[in-house]
Amino acid sequence: MVRAKKEKLQLKTKQGFRKKDLAGWLIMLPTIILFAFFVWEPLLESIRLSLYTAKGIRLEEFVGFDNYIRVFKHPDFVAAFANTFKYIIWSLVIGFFTPIIMAVLISETVHFKSFFRVGVYFPNIMPGLATVLMWRYFFSPGNTGVLNILLEKIGAGPLLWLTNPKLTVPLIVITMTWRGAGATALIYMAGISNINPELYEAATIDGAGIFQRMRFITVPSIFALGKTLLILQIIAVFQILYEPLVMTNGGPNNASISIMQLVYNYAFRDFNYPMAAALSVIICIILVVLSGLYFKLTASKEN
Repeated sequence: MVRAKKEKLQLKTKQGFRKKDLAGWLIMLPTIILFAFFVWEPLLESIRLSLYTAKGIRLEEFVGFDNYIRVFKHPDFVAAFANTFKYIIWSLVIGFFTPIIMAVLISETVHFKSFFRVGVYFPNIMPGLATVLMWRYFFSPGNTGVLNILLEKIGAGPLLWLTNPKLTVPLIVITMTWRGAGATALIYMAGISNINPELYEAATIDGAGIFQRMRFITVPSIFALGKTLLILQIIAVFQILYEPLVMTNGGPNNASISIMQLVYNYAFRDFNYPMAAALSVIICIILVVLSGLYFKLTASKEN
């Protein structure tokens, strides 16, 4: 009798779990369908397209990995691949630490804190293309660029800004940082606001200055947030496109061409969609490997 009651109770529990699971799946179903349609289906279609020749987007002949071989042998691939990692390195040097410094300084500010928050976020309100066009005119060579006009006022000669291969990538990264650092700084400020204020009060009573509070309280508290934003920044910078496209068109002499701009050139300049799809798949694989390697290294350090 007792055994029968237990089996009946277990059956009811399983049925209850199944009903709850079914309700949860029904709630998630629209999101799963949209995700599959807008993410997985284009990804699988890109893989299929990369294995064929095509006339426009109409598939013609299966060629296997020939498109991938042609991508690697293309004369612009090495330059685009190397420049992309230059963008990542410069963005980590300039763009990763800038929002952290901004967030800490604004958090330590006593007066006009809301004013500074609005001020740092203001560049994000501007359309990205308008920002790039503005900075392109700012860095224009000759006597028409804003920077060269200012240099002329103090008696200095005009400089070749975006036409100098050594300066092109850092200047584009400065443009990206000017536009995006404010939004990232607000995220860091939100993380800093969650820190227990008693820690700062105790540190201040013990005589700790701003740099000591930053080193021993602020930075360790936002370390986990910084790791997440770091990998997101690497993924975003790896897909940089319209900044070098609009500011320099990949020049001078491919000094600023990115790997995503090469995809753009394959698809919309050469109308070679299979090669564009092949390079897109290569980019996806590289980002997956970088993300996995990053999480493995950071997890081992935490352990």
